[in-house]
Amino acid sequence: MQASRSIYLVLDMENDLVHEDGPNGKGPMGEQVRQRGILPRTAAAIAKARQAGILVGFVRVGFSPEYPECPRSSPIFSGAPRNGLFKLGAWGTEIHPSLEQRPGDIQVVKHRVSPFYSTTLEAQLRAQGVARIYCSGVSTQAVVQATVRDAHDRDYEVVVLEDACAAHSAEEHANSIQSIARFCTVQTTEAVAFSNP
Repeated sequence: MQASRSIYLVLDMENDLVHEDGPNGKGPMGEQVRQRGILPRTAAAIAKARQAGILVGFVRVGFSPEYPECPRSSPIFSGAPRNGLFKLGAWGTEIHPSLEQRPGDIQVVKHRVSPFYSTTLEAQLRAQGVARIYCSGVSTQAVVQATVRDAHDRDYEVVVLEDACAAHSAEEHANSIQSIARFCTVQTTEAVAFSNP
């Protein structure tokens, strides 16, 4: 039986959401990403995780060019086809260029808020013997919350890197962290000591 392992999951850090030239770059989310230094903190956390021998994974939301997987009734996704957002194969769904990806990193494309819903994430985690998930990303009230709750209910140990997460406002971020703190450990990128269980 293989030893338990940890992974650092980087959540939805794609150009459509976090790049200053992307559709969210000029809005409240882009402002929070810049103010909170989310990109440099995430890049530093990735480097720190790799140095500790921790797996790294990247999750992104994306839809096929004709948007067959996009839920038309969803308040957050229904505008994607109209605005050309989250289109796989386009610049918008690429991970931000400041975040280093390497061959062997886990890659997950999702069509809903949770990275566990109808994706290969859990199969990849089980195959790698993952027991602990470190995670961060945008937005705190959506993918971060969903990841924590779904991972908790699948019996993973979860650690959220709070200072590498952002929401549409500082208040929304703080409320989100407070609401998931019972299901995970909350750490900072500076204080976290990445390790395998």
